[in-house]
Amino acid sequence: MGSVKDLEVIQKPTREKMGLGRFHFSDRYSVFDWGEMPDRIDKKGEALAVMGAYCFERLEENSVRTHYKGLVAENGKAVKFNDAKQPSSVMEVCLVSAYKPDARVENGKLVYDYSAYTSNLKNCLIPLEVIYRNGLPEGSSVFKRLEQGKVTLTELGLDHYPKPGERLAKPIFDVSTKLEETDRYVSWSEAAKIAGLTSIEAAAVKVVLSKVNETITEIANRAGLVNEDGKIELAFDSQRRLMVIDVIGTLDECRFTLDGLHVSKEIARQFYKKTAWYEHVEEAKKAAEAQGVKDWKSLVKSPPPPLDTELKSIIAEMYMAAANEMTGRRFFETPKLYDVVNEYKQWAGEKS
Repeated sequence: MGSVKDLEVIQKPTREKMGLGRFHFSDRYSVFDWGEMPDRIDKKGEALAVMGAYCFERLEENSVRTHYKGLVAENGKAVKFNDAKQPSSVMEVCLVSAYKPDARVENGKLVYDYSAYTSNLKNCLIPLEVIYRNGLPEGSSVFKRLEQGKVTLTELGLDHYPKPGERLAKPIFDVSTKLEETDRYVSWSEAAKIAGLTSIEAAAVKVVLSKVNETITEIANRAGLVNEDGKIELAFDSQRRLMVIDVIGTLDECRFTLDGLHVSKEIARQFYKKTAWYEHVEEAKKAAEAQGVKDWKSLVKSPPPPLDTELKSIIAEMYMAAANEMTGRRFFETPKLYDVVNEYKQWAGEKS
């Protein structure tokens, strides 16, 4: 299915009825839309599944529909979080149909045809990634977009130019495309047009996003984490009711901090931002956009290097410790999250 998890289809969805499938979370990781990277993060798949299951169940308690069915136990049956005897890397979910937009080049630019998405379509993926931002930590894409003039302070609802690490008086709700070659930030009006959303549905998306944000913030606080930002994916069920899909509340979907330090996939991003490969990725994306080239990866001059060995071990401990402390169950034998963060702080100090 993707660079981090694989999809097993048990029953295919139709236009009228949801299907059934299972996510198999792997130890792979991805940064900057590249896809599978050269390393594996030990136990990452199990940690993601455990965190995601716990967050889905807390969200359903807050009256938000999801496609989550349960974690798959050793006997092959889907069970709820409290009934799981040990961590599982497999999650059972309901499936909907996805309609990938056709891409074509117009006037040297790549454009996408979303005409399949109408206000009558049911049982389908909404082709957007919806993002909440409670703060703007170092590495937030907001800073780059402001510098490049791709978004204004007014559009973000800000009355001043933000600084890295700033907490926001109220969350910023952002939205980007989901099914294009590279995710593209769009306005809420363009997002509604792309996805065939009515004004009522577009407003309902923000209500769901707010509930997800509040739920994950509460869960993160249990582990001493600050919920800086996160993304969700949505779908319509067979009655065209909104439901949260994919996975939520993990170190891949959210950016958490502890004492101002990242506790998320952002650590890997920061490592790669200091490599020549990252510079080649940025150059390739700009060239592809300018030339109307769909496959920007073909323009990248070098492959990604492996992670630093010690850093890879720290990241693995971070995923496991976060899963333990966010869920309140010790699934993994690993140091406390606070100790892992201090270990990362020491590693970063030695490398600076």
